[in-house]
Amino acid sequence: MTADAVDENKITERHFATAALFALPVRLVIGWTYFSAFWRRVSLEDKLNPDVPGYVGEKFNHFLPNALGIGPIIEHLLTHPGQLAVAMTVFTIVEGIVGICVIIGLFTRIMSLAVLGLALGILLSAGWLGTTCLDEWQIGILGVASGFMLFLSGGGRYSVDHVLSARYPRLTQRTWFGWLTSGAVTIKTPAVLVGSLVILALTLFTNQQFHGGVYGPLHNKSVAPKIEVSEARVAGNSLQFQLYRTEGADVYGSFLIGVSVVADTAGDTVVQLDGAQLSRLPETAIANRYVAKVRPGAHSLIVPLGAKAQLTIDTGPIRWHAEHSYTLVLTDINGATWKQAIETAS
Repeated sequence: MTADAVDENKITERHFATAALFALPVRLVIGWTYFSAFWRRVSLEDKLNPDVPGYVGEKFNHFLPNALGIGPIIEHLLTHPGQLAVAMTVFTIVEGIVGICVIIGLFTRIMSLAVLGLALGILLSAGWLGTTCLDEWQIGILGVASGFMLFLSGGGRYSVDHVLSARYPRLTQRTWFGWLTSGAVTIKTPAVLVGSLVILALTLFTNQQFHGGVYGPLHNKSVAPKIEVSEARVAGNSLQFQLYRTEGADVYGSFLIGVSVVADTAGDTVVQLDGAQLSRLPETAIANRYVAKVRPGAHSLIVPLGAKAQLTIDTGPIRWHAEHSYTLVLTDINGATWKQAIETAS
């Protein structure tokens, strides 16, 4: 190796050390962001127990209605509670390991790819959430960009990677060691540019998809509740229908204070349940599908974000006429209503 080549190699190492130094604040903050998720769920509160309030699986349920591309995976876990509990535990442990490794700078480059992957998962699943600003979208897309930046820079002087390199200098001669940890590696400028442009494209696409943030009217699906009603029918003396809460704040339920059936021909209300009556519905009348559960509240029927359930309501001796048409009307406490035509037996 010539003297010029040695000098060039040293310059390269200095460049990487400087880049890693500049990235140090981001590395520490992004590391704590992921480790704190582990810390909150395991140490500060028990959020991994499916039987206690605040179970992280219910938060996971909130992601489902408008997740991008990974909805089937989320739904599979939600309909298999045992697998969901395992997945939430494994995910939490991974976040803890990745977070602490990024903070101390151990295997920085491979852990930065894990950061990128975790952030991408947050972006695709929860990027549509955020009541006052684009909370989850910002967390997700900034995590993707930060993970890519840390992969390029490595951990630098203030990292365990640097200590390992100094103690075991022979390892630094192995190409794979630099790609797993930190230090100088051969990264071509076009690769950095392409990676950055891909992340920019992902930013614009998801911002537009979730919020209309690039062109057209802005929209925020986390502001007001929306309930989709389907499969409304009369079976004997029972009114059955399925409801699915797809929009609104994840920390606040929809509160149904009215369920009524209107006969379209005569305009008469043939079924009318108010909030007090809905609050007294028996558990057998509600068949929940997911972890987030529709349940009677103190003065209404509470429908959390992402909850899907079939309701069966006893209508008593009401005579249903097949030649008439009927409409089911659900009324929220904020005045919003949702309607669905009812199928009656011939």
